[in-house]
Amino acid sequence: MTSCSSYCFVILLVLCRGYTSNTLYANACFTSIISFGDSLADTGNLKQIASETDKVISYFLPPYGETFFHQPTGRCSDGRLIIDLLAESLGLPLIPPFVRSDDVVELGQGVNYAVAGATALDSPFLEAKGVYNSMTNASLRVQLAWFKQSLPSLCGEIRDCKHLIGSSLILMGEIGGNDYNVPFFAGKSIDEVESYVPLVIDTIISAINELIEMGARTLVVPGNLPIGCTSAYLALFGSQKEKYDPTTDCLIRYNEIAEYHNELLQTELMMIQELHPNVIIIYADYYNAVMQIYRSPHKFGFTNGALKACCGGGGPFNYNSSMKCGLAYATVCDQPDTYVNWDGVHLTEAAYKHIFKGLFQGPYTTPQFNSLCPTSTSSTEEILSRSIIVELKALQ
Repeated sequence: MTSCSSYCFVILLVLCRGYTSNTLYANACFTSIISFGDSLADTGNLKQIASETDKVISYFLPPYGETFFHQPTGRCSDGRLIIDLLAESLGLPLIPPFVRSDDVVELGQGVNYAVAGATALDSPFLEAKGVYNSMTNASLRVQLAWFKQSLPSLCGEIRDCKHLIGSSLILMGEIGGNDYNVPFFAGKSIDEVESYVPLVIDTIISAINELIEMGARTLVVPGNLPIGCTSAYLALFGSQKEKYDPTTDCLIRYNEIAEYHNELLQTELMMIQELHPNVIIIYADYYNAVMQIYRSPHKFGFTNGALKACCGGGGPFNYNSSMKCGLAYATVCDQPDTYVNWDGVHLTEAAYKHIFKGLFQGPYTTPQFNSLCPTSTSSTEEILSRSIIVELKALQ
């Protein structure tokens, strides 16, 4: 990653030239957030797409959204997601979905292209493998195409676009989880799904390179979560034949897929960083940020544990693929904030809060996000010194 000494030199150079406060962004770091990804970041795109096709999806029914919004919003949780918490911490509005009934998109508000169920790989590739995604075909390439399509309405001239993109925080995912979820749920073997990992990483890296060419200067790239700890995987794939992590009771072989994904991703990100020293690429270690909770759920206030879903169709992990959360006969717990898992696949707002703190206010990003942009109340001098770094990148 870029060395601290180079940052210090740039900051001193700007201060000597008389840096003025009117060049700071409104929130001292970024003008907006541009997001891509799947259900971990979708703030309503799939909900709008489904409404146009009369497709009924359980994610858009109560009790989704009950904790914070008090109604379903298209978020796959009982409340806010990591992207919502990040936006709030930066003093930005909640990021609206790209697919909207009013067709009005303003970069000043931020734009979210993430779609629940999305894969990094294109649908035709997966279909050739006998894997069909019934949720959506809005792959990462499709989302990137939406972004390019919307640029004229976002910023007008190409020069303005480069500046606006450069002053925005690009959130690349999480993406890739469904490239493994969909095949696994379709009955594919671990060996076959493992063979997809390098292709998934290549797709993500290709999108990052395109965004850098378009002017991106600060990107947060999350790794995958430990899928072997989810209620759905434990219910569907758990057996006496499987090996379990003694510290978490998670499925080891499935978590190894996520670990393999994350290792390859970090290797590729380091290579991009070397090629683009003026770009800040932040790896967000979602895996270990949540693994600390799985290891000690009671320490974080999850008195009902980490492995059983709050909302679901019964069984030891409260997950039943035929009685998903939101559908008839599914039940919901009284205190979601005491559960890590919400619906078998997604997490509760309470869990996302702890993950957010570990990532954006703690040690689980490389380089540490909070050293580049404060996400809590800081002195004017501290905000100035940290935001200079980001401002300079946008001007280069």
